[in-house]
Amino acid sequence: MNHSVSNTARLLGAGLRALLVLTLVTGVLYPLAVTGIAQGLFPGKANGSEVRADGKVVGSSLIGQAYDLPLKKGQETPAPDLKWFQGRPQNGLGGNSVNTQYRLILSGATNRSGDNPELIQWVKEAKAAVVKDNSTAGYRVRPSQVPADAVTSSGSGLDPDISPEYAELQVHRVAERNGLSTGQVRKLVEAHTEGRTLGFIGEPRVDVLELNIALRDLVGGS
Repeated sequence: MNHSVSNTARLLGAGLRALLVLTLVTGVLYPLAVTGIAQGLFPGKANGSEVRADGKVVGSSLIGQAYDLPLKKGQETPAPDLKWFQGRPQNGLGGNSVNTQYRLILSGATNRSGDNPELIQWVKEAKAAVVKDNSTAGYRVRPSQVPADAVTSSGSGLDPDISPEYAELQVHRVAERNGLSTGQVRKLVEAHTEGRTLGFIGEPRVDVLELNIALRDLVGGS
């Protein structure tokens, strides 16, 4: 009996030591090492790919933002503020009801098929709105000019980028609303267009937040 108790105590002691060692290695040393390497080599990405303006964090280059007007009485959906470049539709999976300090949407796709009647109606309405919003007195947008990313959300619903084609489509409207020439605005788009990653991965893209910061600076300096 004493021999059995002794063996049990030894096993418990070995198990406890293993637990402590694994906790120290995987719960303390490994996270500290990964964090230290990330902060040393990739501090921007490790801290959320923050975008700063005027010395303050104004967002992340990985998460899209809405550029809307304040809600009016009786409105359920805010209207877009058309002096800014607009991003992709942000459908997500609904609104956030936990952290109400910010107006957030839950990341996720609607998972509707291409022939779903509701999705088709969304695209038709979105295309009509893009044509209407981006047509100016001297420039008329044709429905055939509207790219897919202007009327569909991404898989996450939070894509921060738009295609150069969608950015170009907005140039006339942004120029008119801000008292700028189309040449000035087009140069901004060209300066903030990124090519394919490593030259062959993905598609050319424009980060809307960074483009709008540059637009604000141009308007303020003009």
